[in-house]
Amino acid sequence: MYKFNDALDKAILKPVAKGYKAVLPDPAQKMVHNFFSNIDDIFVTGNDLLQLKFRQAASDFTRVWVNTIFGVFGLFDVAHKLEKHNEDFGQTLGYWGVGSGPYLVLPFLGPSSIRDGAGMAVDSYYGLIENIEDIPTRNTLYAISKVDQRVQLLDVETIIEDTVVDRYSFIRDGYMMRRQSLVY
Repeated sequence: MYKFNDALDKAILKPVAKGYKAVLPDPAQKMVHNFFSNIDDIFVTGNDLLQLKFRQAASDFTRVWVNTIFGVFGLFDVAHKLEKHNEDFGQTLGYWGVGSGPYLVLPFLGPSSIRDGAGMAVDSYYGLIENIEDIPTRNTLYAISKVDQRVQLLDVETIIEDTVVDRYSFIRDGYMMRRQSLVY
């Protein structure tokens, strides 16, 4: 599955991300990133609450509220002074003691574990974009969000290509360590 995803990335995702970065002005890229980050903060807040992180939930809820209203639906990060957190349902499961399980690579989605794969399924089921009924709008937003995510990884990938001997092992070990760090 890793080889399939890597081939897909090299053939389609990476060239599209490079083209997007080359064509779209930096301020517009930042606005797109902020928009999707603001949507994500809604679910971060919910996972904060599920993990009993009430102060963090209040901060994240405030970020969503301020950026949605004063930042024009999150296009501008006017709440940038409030710390941005990263919580998802996989981390919530980990918080409550569910082990990560073995590492796996999901088709089209990339690195994961059994716990995080289940968490991704829950996050997707309740996701705003995934639940838009108009199919062209949903697919367009989903594609733009994936391109934005891939653009964020271009610089990291350059470092990996220049320094890592075994790319698969590095990504696997880095993913598992980062997820464990995020849970604890």
